[in-house]
Amino acid sequence: MFSGKTEELIRRVNRVVLAKKTVKIFKPALETRYSVSEVVSHNKTSVPAVVVNDAKEILSHIASAEVVAIDEAQFFDTQLISVCKQLAAKNIRVIVAGLDMDYKGEPFGPMPQMLAIADQITKLHAICIECGNLANFTHRINSEEELIVLGEKDKYTALCRVCYNNKK
Repeated sequence: MFSGKTEELIRRVNRVVLAKKTVKIFKPALETRYSVSEVVSHNKTSVPAVVVNDAKEILSHIASAEVVAIDEAQFFDTQLISVCKQLAAKNIRVIVAGLDMDYKGEPFGPMPQMLAIADQITKLHAICIECGNLANFTHRINSEEELIVLGEKDKYTALCRVCYNNKK
């Protein structure tokens, strides 16, 4: 969290629009922190999105899209892998943003497989709030134990490996 993943996805979508390509943007229905119908970054930049309940639903909304952007990919089921492969096989450019690890430091949802099949990967890092180094970990600062807990700075902080391990 706090590395600029969604901001980067929005930046790439805006470049696609400038190039006059047709783009469809998707987000999982459970992601409602800032908006129900938009992808919104922590900096409050936004783009309209199609809200879907599962990855397979994306296929019914692509129509003539040349580019598909998917935010918060970690919240989708493993069907996302097959969906992205199908899109790529149709020569549709796929842009995916998501957390690669959960708050326990474990691979998150379909992200490990998504990283394995990606043509290109841009891994962004936040800044550790403890020491200022690059942060690889999302540390939950409350006592909730469910895997998926929506929140921001009220529930999570970004930490480097050393500071994350010191907090465990």
